[in-house]
Amino acid sequence: MWLEWLAIAGAGFWAGMINVVVGSGTLVTFPTLLLFGYPPLVANVSNNIGLVGGGLSGTFGYRAELTQQRALVRALLPASLLGGLAGALLLLLLPPEAFRAIVPVLVVAGLVMVMAGPAVQRRAARRRGTDEAAPLAGGRLVAVVGGVFVLGVYGGYFGAAQGILIVGLMSVLTAETLQSITGLKNLLTTGVNAIAAITFVLVARDSINWVVVALIAVGATLGGLAGARFGRRLPPHVLRGLILVVGSVAVVNLVFFD
Repeated sequence: MWLEWLAIAGAGFWAGMINVVVGSGTLVTFPTLLLFGYPPLVANVSNNIGLVGGGLSGTFGYRAELTQQRALVRALLPASLLGGLAGALLLLLLPPEAFRAIVPVLVVAGLVMVMAGPAVQRRAARRRGTDEAAPLAGGRLVAVVGGVFVLGVYGGYFGAAQGILIVGLMSVLTAETLQSITGLKNLLTTGVNAIAAITFVLVARDSINWVVVALIAVGATLGGLAGARFGRRLPPHVLRGLILVVGSVAVVNLVFFD
């Protein structure tokens, strides 16, 4: 039991750090819980609540970038919160069997997003290098707000690689620097996790394992602080490699042994 708890807390730490730097930390914690035999719905709900702490500490670490983006925060945060609420309700309204069937597909999709993320960001960087920076308004603003809402729905339902998708969306549609986008990504994904967590606590207490929540929360909070301070120094390929390995093992376990 102690080894299991240590592994879950360690996964929470790694996920908290990955979420701040890259995104997609769920693809570490969620498969880890599955490997220890937790039901998918319990693992997803408990993981979501536990990761809120890491999001808060990581967002705090990027507070300097966020203070420069107040107008954009006011436009995007409500859309993200509404999407997170819709996704959390969708998770609870659909039967558990539906989530069990969808999970392997979501994990694979998340892995693809993580691996494709660098290419999306390189293309966006080339685009920013040729386009003059322009204020976010009109059709582009509507597109970004709408995209953030849709990704909030996805984040409230499952959430793996939501941060990668937000970075990709904003890299393509805005002229913000990558550090500014990362700060916004941390705030938006934390908002989605928080609103989903509140929903789960209010209406789905039977699907919460509080021991798992506590272990992930402690690990993720420390990981978020470490990610904001040291995570940028880690080679991205190391982070993505770990995600790919753990996520692939989880998919095999779900498909062939569950």
